[in-house]
Amino acid sequence: MSPDTSPRSLDGLLDSGRPYALSLFRIVVGLLFFCHGASSLLGWMGGAMGTGKTLEAGTWPGWYAAVIQLVGGALVMLGLGTRVAAFICSGSMAYAYFHEHQPEKLWPLQNGGEASAMFCWAFLLLVFTGPGPWALDRIFGSSRTASAAAEPRRQPSAV
Repeated sequence: MSPDTSPRSLDGLLDSGRPYALSLFRIVVGLLFFCHGASSLLGWMGGAMGTGKTLEAGTWPGWYAAVIQLVGGALVMLGLGTRVAAFICSGSMAYAYFHEHQPEKLWPLQNGGEASAMFCWAFLLLVFTGPGPWALDRIFGSSRTASAAAEPRRQPSAV
């Protein structure tokens, strides 16, 4: 007997892995964002914009954005306060896009704002989906947080 390879079976298999894929997505997005902040604030990986230097403390808006990147990226990566951290990170990237990139040209490909746009939307997605099962929120959070992170099972509707 051969395994069932119908679309229905594949959908079921992929659906069962959804929460774990969401956790991996959150970890990778948080790590990448953290790296931007670490580069700008700590001089890691070539420093701020590849200069080998760090941003001067308190400079607007770069230093504040880098703090959000470092702290917010770490929180999202660890899954600690994910929704709030992701909301702040998303807002900072919306600001970066519309204030720093969009005035130059309309499209992200033309104005160098692809990373800002992608981070903005990725974090906004995490605001609505939550952290997934592999998150510190599930260990340290309240029982309400843990139960909210579990996706409810949906029954097909009979229409």
